[in-house]
Amino acid sequence: MRRSLALVSAAVTSMVALAFLVPLALMVREIARDRALADAERQAGSLAPALAISTDRAAIERAVASTQAGEAGRVSVHLPGRAAIGASHARLEDLQTAQVQGRSFSAGVPGGYVLLQPVAMDEGRTTVVEVYLPKQDLTRGVRSAWIVLTGVAAVLVVGSVVVADRLAARVVGSARTLAKAATILGGGDLRTRIDPQGPPELREAGRAFNTMADHVEALLSAEREMVADLSHRLRTPLTAMRLNAAALGSEPAAEQTRLAVTRLEEEVDQIIGAARKPKGRALCDAAEVLRDRMAFWSALAEDQGRSCELVGAERPVAVPVVRGELRAVLDSLLGNVFRHTPEGTAFMVTLYQGVGRVVILVADAGPGITDSDAALRRGASGGGSTGLGLDIAHRMATAAGGDVRIDRSTLGGAQIQIWLPAARARRL
Repeated sequence: MRRSLALVSAAVTSMVALAFLVPLALMVREIARDRALADAERQAGSLAPALAISTDRAAIERAVASTQAGEAGRVSVHLPGRAAIGASHARLEDLQTAQVQGRSFSAGVPGGYVLLQPVAMDEGRTTVVEVYLPKQDLTRGVRSAWIVLTGVAAVLVVGSVVVADRLAARVVGSARTLAKAATILGGGDLRTRIDPQGPPELREAGRAFNTMADHVEALLSAEREMVADLSHRLRTPLTAMRLNAAALGSEPAAEQTRLAVTRLEEEVDQIIGAARKPKGRALCDAAEVLRDRMAFWSALAEDQGRSCELVGAERPVAVPVVRGELRAVLDSLLGNVFRHTPEGTAFMVTLYQGVGRVVILVADAGPGITDSDAALRRGASGGGSTGLGLDIAHRMATAAGGDVRIDRSTLGGAQIQIWLPAARARRL
């Protein structure tokens, strides 16, 4: 934008400068020519008194030599019936015209011009004074004047470009600030605000941006509080379920029911905490979550004769997601393995940490997924389930700046790849 405004300013100023420069250049040339002719006419006229007093050749030569042009050998006096005094450059027909018509005029000759000035003598005779003007005399000072005019025009053009660039920098700077703030807001930082600057239109846009950001922050805050309130309402029926589970005795089924109620209470607590915490600030250790979930699902895998393996979860690996969200995604993906593959089907979970990224692989030896695009669509399921598991994983990954991909695993079945950006472990 700055370049465009500078080019437009340069083009407009150049046209304006040319509109004045060309006429001024022509006028300077005409002024120089008129000045040279006027000076020649003055010098020719200065000889008239001497010609009126005497026609003696020696006296006329002294009078001619007293003039600047005569001293330079550019003045010639044509007396009637006599040879010309001084070097003559005029054509014969021009001399005759001056004598007959009795008026002064200039005529072009090789190398310049001649001014022919008739001087009336006694007895009706006419003497013609010729002043030769070389071309350089007619254009003396024109080149310098043109250079000065061109320099002034160039300074005006450069000045206009500099001023346009400064104005454009002010506009572009304000626009870039607004664009940067919009990008930061779109990235999830709802505290972003700008100081409206620049032209009135951009200041108005900046104020509108701040108003929009306030409104968005208020709406999301209200939404989080509503989710937290709704989740909080589940505590009452959960309390009743816990009391009922406590009265079931010490049977294994009763113990499993109490464990399920406890897990459900933990999930509700995490939902409330996540709803009231702005996204993008929570971190968790993916390796710890994987170890915890594999320890939970390995018991069921042992009952069904499934071999399971966890690879790469020995060291802490920080990822920018809420612990409860990652645990829910893993439970959903591992639950799909148990739900959509026959008993005895092996599965493996791998954690890989690369440069700036973390990949979680959930692979099985089942029949696989034929249509990966359809599997990622919300509500779409080929196995009779809700079709939300992969969508939940996809939304968690994209919210953190990652992605979810479906591929064929080395075990022969499906492989769900969760790509997440890496985070610094010290922030955990």
